[in-house]
Amino acid sequence: MPEPTKKDETPNGQPEESVAPDTNGALPLPEISLEVSPPPDDDDAAATTPSPTPQPEEASTLKKLSIELPNDSVPLPEMGRKDSVWSLGEGQPPEELEKPVDTPPRSTLLIESPQSASMTVGGDITFIAKVEAKDLLRKPTVKWFKGKWMDLASKTGKHLQLKETFDRQTKIHTFEMHIIKAKENYAGNYRCEVTYKDKFDSCSFDLEVKEAGQGSQNIDIRSAFKRSSEGQEDAGELDFSGLLKHREHKQQDDTPEVDVWEILKNARPDQYEKIAFMYGITDLRGLLRRMKKIPKEEKKSEAFAKKLDPAYQVDKGGKIRLVVDLADPTVDLKWYKNGQEIRPSPKYIFEHKGTQRIMVINNCTMNDDAAYSVAAGDEKCSTELFVKELPVKIVKGIEPVKTTVNERIELECEVSEEGAQVKWMKNGVEVPTGVRSRYRVKCEGTKHFLVIDDASREDTGTYSIMASGGTSEAQVQVDLKPLKIYQDLQDVKVMLGQPLKLHCEIYPGNVPGRWYRNGQLIQPNDRINIIHRNKVHRLEIETSSLHDTGDYTFVPEGYSQSLSAKVHIIDPPRVHLDSLNFPDNTVTIVAGNKLRLEIPISGEPAPRVVWMKGERVILESGNRVRAETYGDQTSLTIDITEREDTGNYKIVLQNEAGEATASVKIKVVDIPDPPEAPLVPEVGGDWCSMTWEPPKYDGGSPILGYFIERKKKQSSRWMRLNFDLIKETSFEPKKMIEGVPYEVRIFAVNAIGVSKPSEPSKAFTPLAVTSEPTMLVVDDVTDTTVTVKWRPPETIGAAGLDGYLVEYCIEGGNDWIVSNKELTEKTKYTITGLTPGSKILVRVRAINAAGASAPRSLQHSILVKEVIEPPKIRVPRHLKQTYTRRVGEAVNLVVPFMGKPRPKVTWLKEGKPIEPTHVSIRNTDCDSIIFIRKAERSHSGKYEMTVQVENHVDTAIIDIQIVDLPGPPQSVTIEDVWGGNVALVWTPPKDNGNAPITGYTIQKADKKTMEWYTCIEHYHRTCITITELVVGNEYFFRIYSENMCGLSEDATQTKKSALIVKEGLQVKTHDFNDHDFKEAPKFTQPLINTFAIAGYNATLNCSVRANPRPKVIWMKNKIVILDDPRYRMFSNQGVCTLEIRKPSPYDGGMYTCKAINDLGEAQVDCKLEVKVQTQEL
Repeated sequence: MPEPTKKDETPNGQPEESVAPDTNGALPLPEISLEVSPPPDDDDAAATTPSPTPQPEEASTLKKLSIELPNDSVPLPEMGRKDSVWSLGEGQPPEELEKPVDTPPRSTLLIESPQSASMTVGGDITFIAKVEAKDLLRKPTVKWFKGKWMDLASKTGKHLQLKETFDRQTKIHTFEMHIIKAKENYAGNYRCEVTYKDKFDSCSFDLEVKEAGQGSQNIDIRSAFKRSSEGQEDAGELDFSGLLKHREHKQQDDTPEVDVWEILKNARPDQYEKIAFMYGITDLRGLLRRMKKIPKEEKKSEAFAKKLDPAYQVDKGGKIRLVVDLADPTVDLKWYKNGQEIRPSPKYIFEHKGTQRIMVINNCTMNDDAAYSVAAGDEKCSTELFVKELPVKIVKGIEPVKTTVNERIELECEVSEEGAQVKWMKNGVEVPTGVRSRYRVKCEGTKHFLVIDDASREDTGTYSIMASGGTSEAQVQVDLKPLKIYQDLQDVKVMLGQPLKLHCEIYPGNVPGRWYRNGQLIQPNDRINIIHRNKVHRLEIETSSLHDTGDYTFVPEGYSQSLSAKVHIIDPPRVHLDSLNFPDNTVTIVAGNKLRLEIPISGEPAPRVVWMKGERVILESGNRVRAETYGDQTSLTIDITEREDTGNYKIVLQNEAGEATASVKIKVVDIPDPPEAPLVPEVGGDWCSMTWEPPKYDGGSPILGYFIERKKKQSSRWMRLNFDLIKETSFEPKKMIEGVPYEVRIFAVNAIGVSKPSEPSKAFTPLAVTSEPTMLVVDDVTDTTVTVKWRPPETIGAAGLDGYLVEYCIEGGNDWIVSNKELTEKTKYTITGLTPGSKILVRVRAINAAGASAPRSLQHSILVKEVIEPPKIRVPRHLKQTYTRRVGEAVNLVVPFMGKPRPKVTWLKEGKPIEPTHVSIRNTDCDSIIFIRKAERSHSGKYEMTVQVENHVDTAIIDIQIVDLPGPPQSVTIEDVWGGNVALVWTPPKDNGNAPITGYTIQKADKKTMEWYTCIEHYHRTCITITELVVGNEYFFRIYSENMCGLSEDATQTKKSALIVKEGLQVKTHDFNDHDFKEAPKFTQPLINTFAIAGYNATLNCSVRANPRPKVIWMKNKIVILDDPRYRMFSNQGVCTLEIRKPSPYDGGMYTCKAINDLGEAQVDCKLEVKVQTQEL
């Protein structure tokens, strides 16, 4: 419970009049004022026992509950005032209660504050606070409080909700507090606090909750005034009782029920809390409200005709009379203060007037604020006296003070009471008065003093004194003392390294001061000496430096005036080329790069810099070439260096201390110019020789060597031939492809880099002569001719072979005679015009664009004389066996033979001459060719070849067999059906196609779909058992014959079908209408645009659904593809495929797949693009 307050002031702060008895001895009716903290009452008590409408609350954070007591209330306890839980005092007059409470002015944060409001129990209400966010970088922090300390953020729940919104257009934060289904204990004082960085603002407002009506008092007081705990259903409401210390619930004992109301009615007010605690009543506040409404029963006293009033109030220093009226004047009477008997004294005076007994208390002090009682026999009555302390007033306020530094300041104020507590403030902040503080506070009776012994400018401000009855403030102004200057500081200009001296004279002379350079305090050291002698202040620097340049200021201590002068250190200009570390001050740079040459310079003041190349001045505003000067350096910038930038550059520096010049040489080096186009004087089979001239300009750096590149003429890719530089101006490229045109080019290289390539040479093609012809032999000799033959050279080369040159020479001579004036392309030649019986030597050369090859000669001489050679047929190995061909294929057989002179050749078939209309025969000197353009089965047989030279004969027989596809089997029958098996038997085909039957292919088809599926292939027997057939299906079967040519064109099908029936069950077939599976073509998977690589097969796929099976047509660019060997078309189970064999770019285009049946047609398109795969040359 909070400690009770002993004094109460009216809103205007003036003390109230003391309470004194009137003429008839009756005192005015007092009030009992119970001040408690703002937490709300218990929810259950508020909901169960409605209370009357509470009185209006004050603007302070304390809430007062006034309970009026009758004059004959129970006596007060004989105990100390400090142990009481509540205090007695007079209430405010009604006119003062109705006065509006002064609201503080609106702050800079809250633009709209929540306002006080009233509502009924069970209603809803919303309080709104708005903050403008124009000058705020982030969202402010807002807290809602009830009373002084309870943060409502932890109490949100079903009865309390907090909400935040932000309007981006108006830049306003809106904070709302919603109270839902309010209860009576929600009434009280609330506060909204807004915080943003170092800014703070708050606003208080009141909420009044009115009850709808009053109920019966026949309730259980112990359950009505028990508060809810935090863990119950109402946790989260405005009930702070959960913050108190948790107590364990004691088990309810079996003690008999007691009437707590009767106990409270008969008890004294100071015993209310003890009784409430004894019977578990925690809501003392609600209990007092309910006690107020209980009518008081007046008890007749036997000793007192009139008792003391419950409470009295008197001003401090005043006088109070306590009066009782006795029923029996003879009864002994004793007065007590806090239980101690009061003896008569000047302070306490006892008076007797008839039956009245009076105690007068003079000069009341705060010690008289206590509980008083009077005992008459066995009876006793009590009261409580409140001593109201009067506010301390300012009798004489403090006066403004204006003084100078180092003076003493004394502020005086007189108050209305000695020993009063006051507070000294400076600019709204309390003045520190500790041991180490500059401020001293003293008090002499009613006078209070604030003393500052040694004033400074920081003491300037507004000083105020605060007392309980008022405040007083005054302005204190502390100024500096006036200063006289006899000699001011003078501006100085000093050469670098020379001594610097500054001095001045001021009055008074004993005033110290400080020297500043450019606002920085100067401290004395080995180089700087600061002297103060009487009125003279001097600053001496032995050796001046550039850092000593600046504005010097002398500031006398304690004065607002200062003395200033400017010191300028001058230095002749100098150019520091040594820091560049360039030999001979020469700067070398590669052309095309950016040159920024920064040269340190010195001089004070900053010298004027001029850059010159020859007679031309380089300006700062130049585009590509410009000069810049800043700080302690100057720079020459060339954005993109060129050859023309080479030369000497002159730098001229000038200032008031002198002039300096310097020279820098800039050398711009570059890559050399490209050489002239190389020459190719000689070309070989895979090599060539090339020469060139050095470039005309070497780029300012010697040529280190050359790079050579070559490329095929029709290619754009150059290949470097050397990775090590070639010093000479000639080179012999090798490993070139013969017959391919080439070009070569040259790069010149210096220390800077590689030049641009030269122009390509004229195109040249490496060519080589062929190797000598091979296998030169004598083919025929007559009396005047010699026929020789040979084979082509093993190596021909890219130059090709233009022909052969045949030469002969008479044995014993060296003169080779060319037999053929023109080149012959054949590998056989007859030398004519020879002398019979002579011997000759023969040689042959191969000729191409590169020249003649080495000759191929016969090892022995040839005698010119004809020789008879018996004929001999040289049958090829593949003709020694039966030669087989299919019907329609061409037959072309070459049978070589030998014999001289030219043999006679004849052909017979089965002993009969061959008709030339059926078989073509062509004979030469060395072979015979039999040719059949389109073979038929009638061409089969044995052919006899006869070769005859005079009486010499040689024969050979060639067997030719023409085969065809076989016919189908003669008959196929179903031998037996059991389970899921069917036994088939068939007879071989009547026509075997002139070749033995190698096997059979058996297929099956369901009667419903009639789609054929292959059961087995390459089957050799003429009977088979088909297994794993589906029960309930009815099957047909067909068989193809197969020989070396393939399957027969037709198949023989079973006339009857085989029904697979489950064993042991009889299937009763029902008549039903067959479902119409007919459907127009519909593509379920369209064609997709495709990219293909030239030379690699490409396929286009799509799927179509239709019944009956549709006819599929493929089109390219809307033209039907028919009998084109480059395309293959497949259709399997509705999947249509078009294969394009090794496509070329011309095969690209728009391809269409079209499906047609009796019910309609459908088509899909796609685009095919054929890309050519590039190959690196």
